[in-house]
Amino acid sequence: MIATAPRFNSVALWTLIKREMIRSLKIINQVIWPPIISTLLYVFVFGLALGSSIKSVQGVSYAQFLIPGLIMLQTIDSSYGECSSSVFQGRFMNSIQEMLIAPMSAFEMVFGYVLGSLVRAYFIAALITLLGAVLVHTWPQDWWLYFTVLTIVSILFSSLGIIFGLVAEKFDHLAVLNTFVITPLTFVGGVFTSAQMLPPLLQRLELFNPIFYTIDAFRYSYTGSSYLALPVSLGAIALLALISLAIALRLMAVGYKLRT
Repeated sequence: MIATAPRFNSVALWTLIKREMIRSLKIINQVIWPPIISTLLYVFVFGLALGSSIKSVQGVSYAQFLIPGLIMLQTIDSSYGECSSSVFQGRFMNSIQEMLIAPMSAFEMVFGYVLGSLVRAYFIAALITLLGAVLVHTWPQDWWLYFTVLTIVSILFSSLGIIFGLVAEKFDHLAVLNTFVITPLTFVGGVFTSAQMLPPLLQRLELFNPIFYTIDAFRYSYTGSSYLALPVSLGAIALLALISLAIALRLMAVGYKLRT
């Protein structure tokens, strides 16, 4: 098991956060610009072209309806990808051993990865928010809710990234959750369509899609309306985030696949 540090090591925590931020900047062409470019394409193809035939969704234009869904889409992908690849690369290259022998607790290691990922998620979300303001003239109406949902969702998928970064046997395994679970559930979770536009059966099935709750809650910060009651959506994603974070902390605390 990983030894628990005798006291909170703020220097180690900040060092890990800074390392993750520097890592993101060094590979900016892989992790920052691609989601921005893909968002631009989504806005032009779906929001401006297809949106011209859709008059209004939840009281706003289709392009304005689309922006919060695209922010969540990129936040989820960024948060999971950042932590899963960073943890796995640390295992693969044995650089994570430096943290194992340092006076760092599992809490500091997990939150170092999570907070580093959160900074990247904030940065990407800020860029897309600016794009939304410039291209379709939409801003969040509730900034408190905007940052609250963004933070919870980033913690949720960063924690999942840590879990899969620890359990994966090879790099290809990291893509399993993203390809077969996260991406399909995201695209049918309300990014491009409102649940009110779906047949009754599909509306009921959406309630079993956890990503639907993240998008529904976040869109409320823009449109002031949502399909579900806001406390329901917030409660669901907060519970999922706590469960994922607890599992990540437990795996890190026992040194799962970190020691041979």
